[in-house]
Amino acid sequence: MSNEILNYDKVAEASLAKAQRDGAETMWDRRAAQKTQCGFGEAGVCCRICSMGPCRVSPVPGKGAERGICGANADTIVARNFARMVAAGTSSHSDHARDIVHAMHHAKAEGPFKIRDEAKLRRIAKEWDVVDADTKETYALAHQMAELALEEFGKPFGTLRFLKRAPQARQDIWAREGIEPRAIDQEVVTLLHSTHMGCAADYESIFRRGMRTGMADGWGGSMIGTEFSDILYGTPTARASSSNLGVIDAEMVNIMVHGHDPNLSEMVVLAAKDPAMVELAKSVGAKGINIVGMCCTGNEMTMRHGIKIAGNFYQQEMCIITGAMEAVVVDVQCIFPTMPALAKTYHTRFVSTSPKAKIAGDIYIEFSEATALDNAREIVELAVKNFPNRDASKVEIPDIKQDTMVGYSVEAIIDHLNAVVNTQLEDGFGTVKPLTDVIYAGVIRGAAGIVGCNNPKQVHDYAHITVMEELIKRDVICVVTGCAAQAAAKAGLLTLEAKEKCGRGLLEVCERVNIPPVLHMGSCVDISRILHLVNLCADLKGIDPALLPVVGIAPEWMSEKAVAIANYVVGSGINTYLGIIPQVLGGSNFVKLMTEDVQEFIGAHFVFEKDPLVMVDKIMVDLEAKRVGLGI
Repeated sequence: MSNEILNYDKVAEASLAKAQRDGAETMWDRRAAQKTQCGFGEAGVCCRICSMGPCRVSPVPGKGAERGICGANADTIVARNFARMVAAGTSSHSDHARDIVHAMHHAKAEGPFKIRDEAKLRRIAKEWDVVDADTKETYALAHQMAELALEEFGKPFGTLRFLKRAPQARQDIWAREGIEPRAIDQEVVTLLHSTHMGCAADYESIFRRGMRTGMADGWGGSMIGTEFSDILYGTPTARASSSNLGVIDAEMVNIMVHGHDPNLSEMVVLAAKDPAMVELAKSVGAKGINIVGMCCTGNEMTMRHGIKIAGNFYQQEMCIITGAMEAVVVDVQCIFPTMPALAKTYHTRFVSTSPKAKIAGDIYIEFSEATALDNAREIVELAVKNFPNRDASKVEIPDIKQDTMVGYSVEAIIDHLNAVVNTQLEDGFGTVKPLTDVIYAGVIRGAAGIVGCNNPKQVHDYAHITVMEELIKRDVICVVTGCAAQAAAKAGLLTLEAKEKCGRGLLEVCERVNIPPVLHMGSCVDISRILHLVNLCADLKGIDPALLPVVGIAPEWMSEKAVAIANYVVGSGINTYLGIIPQVLGGSNFVKLMTEDVQEFIGAHFVFEKDPLVMVDKIMVDLEAKRVGLGI
C-alpha cells in the first residue's frame, strides 16, 4: 500500500499494519498482485460475448486488429460492454426492491414486518390512482400496493408509474427520444438480447437502450426500493449517530451487518434488542450487543435507528482485522468473496444469508421473509455464543470515531425548510420553495449529489472529501448517499459544525435551517431521493430539471450499479461527473456520444475527470452557466 494512501487515512494505517502482523490478506495486497491491469479491458475493447473469442481490437485505429471475428468494431464492443454493466446494475438495485415489496406483502400488524409510515403508504397509493387509498384497511392496502409494485417488474404494457413525478418537460423528452422505461425486467432482458452476438451493432442504439434500462433503475427499482422501505421501516428523520472503526466496542458482542437489503438488517436489529438475547450476551461476559453497519446496510440502519456506521466499502476487511468482531452478517452486493477466509484468521463467524449471494467458506443461514425474525435470532445467538472465543491478544480497535447527523429524507429536508417559511404565508410551507429561493437568489450557487463507492484506483475517500469540501467552500450544498455518505461522515462533514467550512452564503443557510452543509440521504438506492428532490424543485419552477444548477458526481465509483445510476442521472437531465473513467476509451465515437452528443437530445452529458480539484472547477463553470441560462 502506498505511503500516500496511508498518510491520508490513519485508520487504514493502523489496520493494515495489524493485518501484516496477523498474516491477513486485504484488498490492497490483491491490488498489488494484479500489477499492470489489462489495457484492452481498461479501454473496453475486449469482447467475450461468444466462444469465437475472446477478441481484442485495437483502441488505436490502424494499429492491430480493428474488428472482432464477427466483424464488431471498437465502438460496438465498447457499447455492448458498457450496456451489460447497466443491465447488471439495474438488476441489482431492482432485485433489492423486489425483496422489499415481497416483505411488504408479508406485512401484518402482529408480525415483524409492519407498516410504520401509513401516511406515506396512502400518499403513494393516491399517486398510483388507487381508488380507496384513504379508506382501505391499512394492511389490505399494503398488500394491494405490493402487488401493484410487483407488476412494475413485469407488466406487459405501459411505462413505469413513478415517471409522472418528473415535470412534463422532462417526460416529453423521454417520450420523444424513446427512453421511457417499460417494465423493469423487460428493459433488462431487452438490453441483454440487444447485446447478444449478432444483434445490435449501432453504438448509439445500444447506448439509448442502455439509458432506458438505467432509467428503469432510477425511476423504477431504486425508487420503489426507497419508498416501500420507508413505508415498512419508517421514513428517515434527522438523527445523531457516529462513524468509523472506533464504534466497535471491545466490551460488547459486535455484529457487523454488511450489504444492501434492509429486510435482513431490520430483523437483526430487532433480534439484538430482545431482552433474552441481551441477557445471553451478559451471561457470556459481554456488556451487551453492539450492531454496526457497513456500506449501504449501514446507511439503512443509521438513518432509521441511529445504528453506528463502522465504515464504507474499503473498510469491510478492517472491521474483522480489529479482532473484536463476533460475526459478519451479509446479504447482497459489494461483499468481498475473501471475507470468510479473512474471518478464519480471527474468531469471527461469517454468515451469508441470501441465495442470490451465497458465499462459501463458513456458514449459510438462509434469510426468508416468511421466517425472518427466527433467522435473525439464530444469527444473533451464533454471534453471542462466539464472544468467549475472542482472542484478546488480537484485539486492536482504532480509537477514531466521528459524531454525525444522518437521515435527511426528502420529507425530513422539507420539514427543516418549513422552519424558515413565514408562518403568515401559506406559500412555500411543506414544499422545497425555500431551497429553490436561495438557489435563485444566489445565496447558494447550486447543488451537487455526490454518490458512489470506493475504488483503489483513487486514494480512498480522498476524492469524495476533496470534492465536498471544495464545493461547500464555494456555496454549493451537497447531498450524499452510499459510500460517499460514509466518507463524509468520517470526515465530519455531516455535522452542524461543518458549516464553518462553507462559503458565506451556504453558512447562512445552514445556520437558518439548522442543517449540515452535506446532507446524508441514505443508501445507493436512495439516489432516487435525490432525483425526487431535484424534480420537485424543477416542477416548482415549471422547468426541465436540465436547466437547474445541479450536478451528479461519482468521484470513486467502481460497481455496475454505479454505471446504471450514471445513466439514469444523465437521462434525468443532470450532468454527471465521473472520477473513475469508465472502460470506454477504446471507442472514440462512443466516448464522444457520452460526453458531447447526448447533450443534444437528452439535455445532459457525462464528464470524465480524475483530478478532484479540476473536477470542482469544471462543476463551478457548469453551475454558473446554468445560472446564466436561467437569468439568475
